Amino acid sequence: MRWLAARGAAGDSGEVAATAADSTDCAPSRSPSPRRLNWREASHSSLIPGTGRGGNCTGRLIDLCAAWGPGAFLPSAHCRRATPGAVRKRLKEVEELSSIPKAHVEQLERARARGLGSRERGLVPRMARQQPPPWVHAAFLLLLLSLGGAIEIPMDPSIQNELTQPPTITKQSVKDHIVDPRDNILIECEAKGNPAPSFHWTRNSRFFNIAKDPRVSMRRRSGTLVIDFRSGGRPEEYEGEYQCFARNKFGTALSNRIRLQVSKSPLWPKENLDPVVVQEGAPLTLQCNPPPGLPSPVIFWMSSSMEPITQDKRVSQGHNGDLYFSNVMLQDMQTDYSCNARFHFTHTIQQKNPFTLKVLTNHPYNDSSLRNHPDMYSARGVAERTPSFMYPQGTSSSQMVLRGMDLLLECIASGVPTPDIAWYKKGGDLPSDKAKFENFNKALRITNVSEEDSGEYFCLASNKMGSIRHTISVRVKAAPYWLDEPKNLILAPGEDGRLVCRANGNPKPTVQWMVNGEPLQSAPPNPNREVAGDTIIFRDTQISSRAVYQCNTSNEHGYLLANAFVSVLDVPPRMLSPRNQLMRVILYNRTRLDCPFFGSPIPTLRWFKNGQGSNLDGGNYHVYENGSLEIKMIRKEDQGIYTCVATNILGKAENQVRLEVKDPTRIFRMPEDQVAKRGTAVQLECRVKHDPSLRLTVSWLKDDEPLYIGNRMKKEDDSLTIFGVAERDQGSYTCVASTELDQDLAKAYLTVLADQATPTNRLAALPKGRPDRPRDLELTDLAERSVRLTWIPGDDNNSPITDYIVQFEEDQFQPGVWHDHSKFPGSVNSAVLQLSPYVNYQFRVIAINEVGSSHPSLPSERYRTSGAPPESNPSDVKGEGTRKNNMEITWTPMNATSAFGPNLRYIVKWRRRETRETWNNVTVWGSRYVVGQTPVYVPYEIRVQAENDFGKGPEPDTVIGYSGEDYPRAAPTDVKVRVMNSTAIGLQWNRVYSDTVQGQLREYRAYYWRESSLLKNLWVSQKRQQASFSSDRTRGVVGRLFPYSNYKLEMVVVNGRGDGPRSETKEFTTPEGVPSAPRRFRVRQPNLETINLEWDHPEHPNGILTGYTLKYVAFNGTKLGKQIAENFSPNQTKFSVQRSDPVSRYRFTLSARTQVGSGEAVTEESPAPPNEATPTAAPPTLPPTTEGAIGAVGSTAAAATTEATTVPIIPTVAPTTIATTTTVAATTTTTAAAATTTTTESPPTTGTRSKMQESAPDEQFIWNVTVLSNSKWANITWKHNFGPGTDFVVEYIDSNHTKKTVPVKAQAQPIQLTDLYPGMTYTLRIYPRDNEGISSTVITFMTSTAYTNNQADIATQGWFIGLMCAIALLVLILLIVCFIKRSRGGKYPVREKKDVPLGPEDPKEEDGSFDYSDEDNKPLQGSQTSLDGTIKQQESDDSLVDYGEGGEGQFNEDGSFIGQYTVKKDKEETEGNESSEATSPVNAIYSLA
Repeated sequence: MRWLAARGAAGDSGEVAATAADSTDCAPSRSPSPRRLNWREASHSSLIPGTGRGGNCTGRLIDLCAAWGPGAFLPSAHCRRATPGAVRKRLKEVEELSSIPKAHVEQLERARARGLGSRERGLVPRMARQQPPPWVHAAFLLLLLSLGGAIEIPMDPSIQNELTQPPTITKQSVKDHIVDPRDNILIECEAKGNPAPSFHWTRNSRFFNIAKDPRVSMRRRSGTLVIDFRSGGRPEEYEGEYQCFARNKFGTALSNRIRLQVSKSPLWPKENLDPVVVQEGAPLTLQCNPPPGLPSPVIFWMSSSMEPITQDKRVSQGHNGDLYFSNVMLQDMQTDYSCNARFHFTHTIQQKNPFTLKVLTNHPYNDSSLRNHPDMYSARGVAERTPSFMYPQGTSSSQMVLRGMDLLLECIASGVPTPDIAWYKKGGDLPSDKAKFENFNKALRITNVSEEDSGEYFCLASNKMGSIRHTISVRVKAAPYWLDEPKNLILAPGEDGRLVCRANGNPKPTVQWMVNGEPLQSAPPNPNREVAGDTIIFRDTQISSRAVYQCNTSNEHGYLLANAFVSVLDVPPRMLSPRNQLMRVILYNRTRLDCPFFGSPIPTLRWFKNGQGSNLDGGNYHVYENGSLEIKMIRKEDQGIYTCVATNILGKAENQVRLEVKDPTRIFRMPEDQVAKRGTAVQLECRVKHDPSLRLTVSWLKDDEPLYIGNRMKKEDDSLTIFGVAERDQGSYTCVASTELDQDLAKAYLTVLADQATPTNRLAALPKGRPDRPRDLELTDLAERSVRLTWIPGDDNNSPITDYIVQFEEDQFQPGVWHDHSKFPGSVNSAVLQLSPYVNYQFRVIAINEVGSSHPSLPSERYRTSGAPPESNPSDVKGEGTRKNNMEITWTPMNATSAFGPNLRYIVKWRRRETRETWNNVTVWGSRYVVGQTPVYVPYEIRVQAENDFGKGPEPDTVIGYSGEDYPRAAPTDVKVRVMNSTAIGLQWNRVYSDTVQGQLREYRAYYWRESSLLKNLWVSQKRQQASFSSDRTRGVVGRLFPYSNYKLEMVVVNGRGDGPRSETKEFTTPEGVPSAPRRFRVRQPNLETINLEWDHPEHPNGILTGYTLKYVAFNGTKLGKQIAENFSPNQTKFSVQRSDPVSRYRFTLSARTQVGSGEAVTEESPAPPNEATPTAAPPTLPPTTEGAIGAVGSTAAAATTEATTVPIIPTVAPTTIATTTTVAATTTTTAAAATTTTTESPPTTGTRSKMQESAPDEQFIWNVTVLSNSKWANITWKHNFGPGTDFVVEYIDSNHTKKTVPVKAQAQPIQLTDLYPGMTYTLRIYPRDNEGISSTVITFMTSTAYTNNQADIATQGWFIGLMCAIALLVLILLIVCFIKRSRGGKYPVREKKDVPLGPEDPKEEDGSFDYSDEDNKPLQGSQTSLDGTIKQQESDDSLVDYGEGGEGQFNEDGSFIGQYTVKKDKEETEGNESSEATSPVNAIYSLA
């Protein structure tokens, strides 16, 4: 009987064409006419489940052949209880499906009215035997798809927890479960279900009572067995076959039959082995015969001193563990041979008693020079002989292998000279993608064997004496493997389904069905279930049909067991997505509205717009089976609210999606290609139109990378401006306009031209513009590899055309993308272009003048060149391992103009280097290929050859690659640590053997960490640090250690894969060192008499503090007082200084001491008095401190505390004169000639520098980096202690993050950096060319602005010179007038100087400065100085008021007081001429003015 399931899938829009049935189908009557059946129509008919419940016909199956009976229709048996109305409905469906003539339908109704007679019952077998029409086959396929496509339960937790489900096994142990006898036994079994399942076990097919065995327990909420041996017991007692059963009220699921075995590693039997005596040149087999273990041990041969036996094609180990000598040589006596067995679970190695060889020879001397002699055997008197097989014996053998396993064929031959082995397959080639040679070509391994690998293979052993062959017949069998594994089946009540269990194997496996763990034959009968071999068909399933079915398929090589449950659900529709979602889409785009739903029976889904109208389907709409509605092209009128309604017989559910249509984002004015001169400004436009309700973001890319907007660039909403264009600005610029929903791109190319002379012709005064585009492109002289392109230039717009750029586009590899082809002078308008084969060219031309570039010309006509074989091969071929057992071969693929033909591909070949292996090859269409199953770090020869449909390229070059590296197996030995000083140690170690590196030895690395400090209660960081040493070194220095600390150190070997095992941990202690600078040194001046000093202990004492040393000195301008030193106890952190001089300032230098000496010093100055001017000259550089004080100061060179006023230090010395012991970390010097940034730094060490140089010559540094910069260049100097032949690299980075490096030859200082940009900030460091790990401190400097060079010196300006001359002339005239008046005896006003204190220093500076108050500072004649420092006239207490009342006092016409100071009226005039002092000329000028 053939069935068709008309499943009504929600939104299924597929159509099935019902073709005409021929006259031999089902009945001899005429065939129904063909008709296209729309399954969407069927989805709304009674074919949807749920047309009736209880006794109604709810199935989806229709007996098709019943419709082709001779005038009668036979309903299916499960529909015979249907009402006449239901039958008429079914008949209508069949009429739609098959176009049954109306007469047949009426006859069928009459048959229904009178009941089913014997005649109708007898029709079924006959119709079942007849051939159905062709479309019935298609219907049957739909039936199979329908039965297989059961309901899928969504992963929503609420639904998962709500629905009931039979058990499902989720985790179980492997079938062959081997356990370690030293551990507890764990047999896993976990399952899920609702309700949660319970578990029980069988052992050896019998119920396993866990409660009776105290050692056995089961994990909670799991079926996993735990057998505990902590209280005794033998694991071997529990060996056997176990099976887990997971059960709930809906069924029982079974695990695989788990065979439990205990791992065994038996001891080697004791035996005394006599020496093996053999004649030189004879073959020899040393048998291993390892004890049988579980699993089988790994066999390897070593000497009794644990040195591996060197193997080659003469001496090698067979797959059975025996050691084979194709011919014995005298040097084989130099060691003994011991077979070793390594057992996996116990991680033990057992060694057999060693074999001792005694070789009888005619040449008793083992001359090592003969080992590589081409005629070694005859030179030693060994007779040559033809090959013979040592394994396998005879000329033929057979071997059976299971499908999917690896086939290993082995041939080991003896002979003199040593034979070569080659492999062949009769009647075909070896499978190149799966076959590989092992053990020096003595073994052939074919991975993942399949049936086509069966056949006869033979190995050929040959040397110059002859050859022999051995044939191996290979048979491939197969354990069962799945073709169609049964899946869980979830149905609605009344639905139909099937479980299929289809497997294959050799021999053909048998299939056994079980239900809930019991054979199906012994299960209660189920009328809704039918078994047909490997398929179980379910019809009209009900709630009671729920169960778990097991399919067991097996043959003599194994079995497969699968669980699949049948669950019947009755669930009303529900929506799975959030309600009332908002979706915004772009106009004219395709979009999809999702409406995930669930229900059983599967609901019918319909879509409506704005709550009205018919179901949306067809035209611009398409509904998918999962409920999604696709709108093929969004329009403005599609905006609105969309409602999806899911309906089944149990109810309905609905959800809404609000759709908003937005305008697209478009760049309506795109940036254009431009050509600009260096130093000019360029503006790239990018004007965007977008939907105002969306947020617009405009960004720029340069060469497809995000553009850094520096200080030379200005980004606006609609443009990008670049000021001062430079060569580095050349490239492609992409404007990216994006919103939350879409984006648009526009690209332009900026070409930067070098500076050119300004034209002086008459066109210079005319406005200039970019040239017009060239026009009328024409292709002539068409040849196979060339063509002539001619064009008419456009108007140059008053600026001569300098260049033409010819671009091309091809439509095969990168259609629509234009590439530069060539460049021609502006005087050319015709050129011959060289072409590549098999390219469909199209050309355009761009004109360039000093203003910019023209728009591209219109494209030329296309011209296709003929194809040819490639003339080159891919470049940059590499072979590198990405894992330890593979090698990835990569290359740079060829572009469109080098492909030369269609279907470009690459032939990749590889083989082991220095072997006679045949080349492996594979054809690849990409740019990489991975070779698998390679030995660790083995060199390979690699060739990559290009090929297209016209032929192959030239023979490729051979490149050497290496397979993947593995972690090193050995650590450096004999590691010795020698403490050199308080901050450095010397290391020494022995090299590792090259065969233990398992890769390329990159470096030796030392890991060290500070374990503790010798100072009590001092917390230290135990962070691991590392020091690296090149692979050719066996000694090195580790510096920058903390003194007075306990350290630990380990060494490792590093290759490309990573670190190897760690060496033995070494411990060492660093001695005391000098301390770091005291912290937070503060200088406060509460009054003019006292200065208070405070400080904190050093951050790093580096030993036991013995005290502090304070040195201070008074200074006033450039004069220094005597330096005073004070020593304090280690606990004192305060000190007060009584000022002896209220005018001078003080400079304090503080350092801490240990027994080793003084450490770094910190310097501060006392605050300046309020009435003291800021000095203009810097104090001289401090003298060098003690040895231990060398080093740069960190924060101590900063400003003083808030109470103090910081005096800036402005050094006047040249950068090259700065001492290396300076305490200033960084100094900036600015002169009128150039902007000079000088950064000086001490060697990066704490401790005695001179001692470090003597005792640690391997520790190398770079310091005192000095930069003398201008606007466009900088001179760099530095100091170092590297060797005289060391080359360096200067690396500098500008504000735009552009990195540049300059190589510097040895002894080439100073080095000048050119092409710098004015006003730009740079960071710079210096490091040796061969060791980037040692680097100077990164310093920062800034070039001066470009305007500095353009400004003239004020001293050279004419107006300034004239002004100075006028002032000088005026002063000269005034001096002459004063001299004349003085000569005539005139009186001059004598003004009493305001009292000022006298400073301790001479008011006349040594530097020649002029003091305008020269005479005014002297006391008046006849006056005396009071005790408080004021100056009074003897016997005079007059005041200016009194003088004003005197008759002698008078004013001149402009009100200036020119009279002589007089005493009171009642006093006698005693002054005369001697009462007047010679006043200064300046005061005279004041008076005259």
